[in-house]
Amino acid sequence: MQDSYGRVIDYLRVSMTDRCNFRCIYCMPEEGAPIAPRDHLLTGEEIVRLVGIAARLGVRKVRLTGGEPLVRPDLTSIVKRIASLDGIGDLSLTTNGYRLAGKAPELAAAGLTRVNVSVDTLREDRFAAIARRGDLASVLAGVAAARNCGLSPVKLNTVLMRGVNDDEVVDFARLTMEDPFDVRFIELMPIAWSTGVDTQADLRALCGAARTRSANVTVFAHQDEASFAETFRLSDGGTGMLDAAAMRRLFVPAAEARERIERALGPLEPAEVLTNGPARSFRLPRATGTVGFISQMTRDFCERCNRLRLTADGFLRPCLMADGEVDMRTPMRTGATDADLAELILLTVRHKPKEHRIADGVMPTERGMSQIGG
Repeated sequence: MQDSYGRVIDYLRVSMTDRCNFRCIYCMPEEGAPIAPRDHLLTGEEIVRLVGIAARLGVRKVRLTGGEPLVRPDLTSIVKRIASLDGIGDLSLTTNGYRLAGKAPELAAAGLTRVNVSVDTLREDRFAAIARRGDLASVLAGVAAARNCGLSPVKLNTVLMRGVNDDEVVDFARLTMEDPFDVRFIELMPIAWSTGVDTQADLRALCGAARTRSANVTVFAHQDEASFAETFRLSDGGTGMLDAAAMRRLFVPAAEARERIERALGPLEPAEVLTNGPARSFRLPRATGTVGFISQMTRDFCERCNRLRLTADGFLRPCLMADGEVDMRTPMRTGATDADLAELILLTVRHKPKEHRIADGVMPTERGMSQIGG
């Protein structure tokens, strides 16, 4: 498949669920984000059907995301069925790693090829402040299990935040000196940023103890024409999630992270990493792993974007950083043929935008990252 700008579209990211067992401060409020009713979520059969159609159209790489995909009970079965599809040469998973230690062996046996694990800090106290659920030891045990099962290369994704974890960039980079990790530093992205948090509040307070909420979070699943921005707003005016102003203050450009690493550990040389996607990767002298930077804010990769995203509730999105999606679930459940669904996929590809327009102040607001699929 080619879009209207000549880019070959061969990569599909499939969200397994919009549920998550973490509450990371840059992604979710303490009480969780709005979620779709369970009967709106795609079944395993529906996911495999759509991936199979996409494979016949030219998709070769599939990444399973969330929410947190490991909370889905039938994940291993879905992995096995997708891995058996003709044309799919790379099947990977993005996870917070909390349940990975117990799941890695069966996922590897089912045909999963590799994993990305989100790890924003190497310090237990900071982990509790950022993720607000789980524990660092379990995540690191999951990383070790993935390596032992051959789910490699193991990529560690770290979202950089000034004053929160940016002083750990050298520590993360140092991991690649002894172990074959691909550490990737990710710039903060404006995906449906909250508007309710007191922007003058001290960050430590935002990262602190859980706040109680009396209001129920409204379910969001494209119903009653309510926008995500409206459903996300809680009655007390706060969400426990960093807002746009706070995120701007916390933003760390990838170039700054690279400079810190090179100052401490030496020059970074360009490195090739299989299935690297948007990251620009480098290697420290004599390192066994790599250091990568995903700088979609300061140096976007739109000109070589090759992906589509399928949400957990069955909508196909041509761009992460722009609102706009095509309903695949309703046609599929009302008798659409494979040919009909293929045409909807091609329609989405034709409408893939040339680039995001964040620099112009245009950013996605209708869904958060957990609803889209990371």
